[in-house]
Amino acid sequence: MSKIKVLVVDDSALVRQTLVSILESDPNIEVVGVASDPYIAVERIKEVVPDVITLDIEMPRMDGLTFLKKLMSQHPIPVIVISTLTEKGTDSALLALEYGAVEVIAKPKVNTKQLLEQSKIELCDKVKAAAQVTVRKRTVSARGEEPAQKLSADAVMAKRTVSSMVQTTETVIAVGASTGGTEALKVFLEGIPADSPGIVIVQHMPALFTQQFAKRLNDICKITIKEAETGDKVLRGHALIAPGGKHMVLKRSGAIYHVEVIDGPLVNRHRPSVDVLFRSVSRYAGKNALGVILTGMGDDGAKGMLEMKEAGAYTIAQDEKSCVVFGMPKEAIKLNAAEIVLPLTEIAGHIIKKVK
Repeated sequence: MSKIKVLVVDDSALVRQTLVSILESDPNIEVVGVASDPYIAVERIKEVVPDVITLDIEMPRMDGLTFLKKLMSQHPIPVIVISTLTEKGTDSALLALEYGAVEVIAKPKVNTKQLLEQSKIELCDKVKAAAQVTVRKRTVSARGEEPAQKLSADAVMAKRTVSSMVQTTETVIAVGASTGGTEALKVFLEGIPADSPGIVIVQHMPALFTQQFAKRLNDICKITIKEAETGDKVLRGHALIAPGGKHMVLKRSGAIYHVEVIDGPLVNRHRPSVDVLFRSVSRYAGKNALGVILTGMGDDGAKGMLEMKEAGAYTIAQDEKSCVVFGMPKEAIKLNAAEIVLPLTEIAGHIIKKVK
């Protein structure tokens, strides 16, 4: 299998050097060029067309967002935006997703070995996912060095061996997504009416980005959407999005559902992890839950969805045609964890009929 060709675009020589070192630690990735600004990037693309571009936002001569818009309207190539995660930058990073970037991730943290290893895992995984994405023209309106163990949800919460708690009339909708999920969640949540059951969501996204992402969704959807905090109740007409960099679990006091935001190791190479959320939903909501797994690379959420189904929950997977990356839904389907497979545009309507 040919290597994935990557072009690194960043105005910092140190960042370029770090990214090249991380990416080329993976035997399946080859850096075919570097550029300190978009003008040089254009020349590099003329020499060798990359499979994936990593792109900074703040650069001289032309900013990353302007370059991204031009690229997607003229010569679409999968782009991963790598941001410094400043408060100022979070809005720009979300705009990048709207303009066509496949992913937005943090610049690698290299101050400790553990953080460097996590950065390697995240960046190389995202590049591999991006290489599988078919990008279209638009206008705007096997790894190298890594921790040997891939942790499951057991690292955060033990699997329940007995059936769930006493019956309640309240339903919980649990949703998991990754690559392509920001747009998929927008489509899904725009179709949810104001009186829907409470929703809990894990979207693989870095810290700080989820708060702004939730605000954007809240502005366009009928329901109230916010970044989750420990103690937030799961209420009708509300959706809670797990904060980037933290796991979110569902809990229950009597008939009242609430969430806890917790630290913990990467699960399936992610924090937040869909498997962690889904396991907690299977434990505390059982047959009163509906599970939805949307577009995404890898298998996070597949086993958790199976646990939800085994606990009596109704489960839905997004179909291949409407996915940006048919990874997570595919793995759930392979495990027979999904009761039904639907196009993205039909999922919200199907859920509303199911809960009436």
